[in-house]
Amino acid sequence: MSGGRVIVLCGGVGGARMAGGLAAALGPGRLTAIVNVGDDFTHVGLRISPDLDTVLYTLSNLEDPAKGWGRRDETWSFMAALAAAGGPAWFQLGDKDLATHVLRTEALARGERLTAITARLAEALGAGARLLPATDDPLATLCETDEGPMPFQDYFVRRRCEPALRALSFAGADAARLSPEVEAALADPDLAALVIAPSNPYLSLDPILAIPGMRAAIEGLKCPRIAVSPIIGNKAVKGPLAKIMAERGLGVTAETVARHYEGLVDVFLADPADAGFSVPGIAVHACDVMMADRAGRARLAREALAAVMVAS
Repeated sequence: MSGGRVIVLCGGVGGARMAGGLAAALGPGRLTAIVNVGDDFTHVGLRISPDLDTVLYTLSNLEDPAKGWGRRDETWSFMAALAAAGGPAWFQLGDKDLATHVLRTEALARGERLTAITARLAEALGAGARLLPATDDPLATLCETDEGPMPFQDYFVRRRCEPALRALSFAGADAARLSPEVEAALADPDLAALVIAPSNPYLSLDPILAIPGMRAAIEGLKCPRIAVSPIIGNKAVKGPLAKIMAERGLGVTAETVARHYEGLVDVFLADPADAGFSVPGIAVHACDVMMADRAGRARLAREALAAVMVAS
């Protein structure tokens, strides 16, 4: 694809890797990543934005390649001291990572918008792409489990997704607004494509889609809209997606994910082993959707952009 801008909706490690591949394939200034903030929370007095930071570090080539989150060559003196003092050490904050959270917390206390803070961090770290929180307003993913309701990070990190997940809700979504920057990105006449990354559809992407106006904006786009499967061979590429789908009575298949995006996408990229299905209004395209390394990210990004050309 020779010109135009691309939006990627993303969250989590898979979304960050997709964003990284697209940014490399497109070149500087052409990618806008709209990122989930439903898992943001306050911990030890600091405002943490896990998905934003995972995407930020990945786009800046600073991510821990083994974990997929956090920063490369991290040290953990703060966590050791916190644990020794009897503090809550269940959520890991690396020493380098702390700088991001301290700057964000301080700026929010001054009344700055999360969008402006994120833009400053992205520029300072050399992200090479525009990074937008889906909203500046409070939004929190809440998990209804077989043990009762839990804040997202308690379910996801403290309990490692062990409780059975029955339902999800997004506190604050009804009152949340798309930021002016997100609205402008979606209305950009130079927008060439929208990509829904292979993030967890329910934990990372549904909070974005729950913000009033987001679905309508995507449904009204004139450019191609493409989603990438996070399922390969009826297994999740990463994380608890398969467990969550099974617990909610959903088939653990790429088709289930494609149907989740009916009306929002024109093309769905699925692994060749999973691509033998059809969904009304969606062209299913078979390709290798695994991103095992940077070469895999770049290859998948090229596949997605090639599908854009076909769908145009």
